[in-house]
Amino acid sequence: MFKLFILTLYSLISPKMGLADNSIMVQSTTSTYNSGFYEYILPLIESDTNIVAHVVSVGTGAALKNAANCDGDVIIVHAKNRELEFVKNGFGVNRQDLMYNDFVIIGPKSNPAKIKIADDPKKVFTKIYDTSSIFISRGDDSGTHFKETTIWKMSKLDPTKFSGDWYRETGSGMGTTLNLANGMEAYTLSDRASWINFKNKQNLNIVAEKNQILFNQYGITMVNPLRCPNVKVRNAKIFINWLLSEKGQDSISNFKIKNQQLFFPNRN
Repeated sequence: MFKLFILTLYSLISPKMGLADNSIMVQSTTSTYNSGFYEYILPLIESDTNIVAHVVSVGTGAALKNAANCDGDVIIVHAKNRELEFVKNGFGVNRQDLMYNDFVIIGPKSNPAKIKIADDPKKVFTKIYDTSSIFISRGDDSGTHFKETTIWKMSKLDPTKFSGDWYRETGSGMGTTLNLANGMEAYTLSDRASWINFKNKQNLNIVAEKNQILFNQYGITMVNPLRCPNVKVRNAKIFINWLLSEKGQDSISNFKIKNQQLFFPNRN
């Protein structure tokens, strides 16, 4: 009888058992994490739902890979085609648009590539390429890196031929990449939220922005419980539904730094 009591008590308090576990694991991008978004939004979610979210902050490619390996309950990333492929392959269910912002092209104030603010992203990248100006790439299979490679392809250019020369790949997150760009007075691509929250901007500014090519969509997806039986379906659904609710979407709108809105909800 005593052993049975201990087992019952353990099932109620153990984070590995289902009855009392109100946590979930969120695989997410470094951009949402570095912006301070989760520090702002997670306490609001917990207050309303009692769901405690633990965020794993990695590039989009790593987040999708981790989730495919059943390490996570929910995914928040920003590479829609890859997210849809993830669902098509049976790893996720019901991917939905969550929020959006945009990317910005950052460069040194000295502007060695002679970029004009009116230049579209393809022209900007072409000028960087033609002048062999230093460009810092995330090089980490993240959503930002995926967008960067898309722009190079649209420009019909392959900078990887100059890897280690003027084209430098960090294999790191946005914060590290921006710090290197600042220190080396180089160009790079950043999501706007990370740029707004970045504090080490002495040598950098925005050289190109507000172009449709730079649109940055974030999606939210639950990991497929048929593929990964460990998924906490109830908790994941509560978490996702809160973010997609009117209150959740209003809360996303209200997240600001220096009086600038960082993300825009899809459900307006």
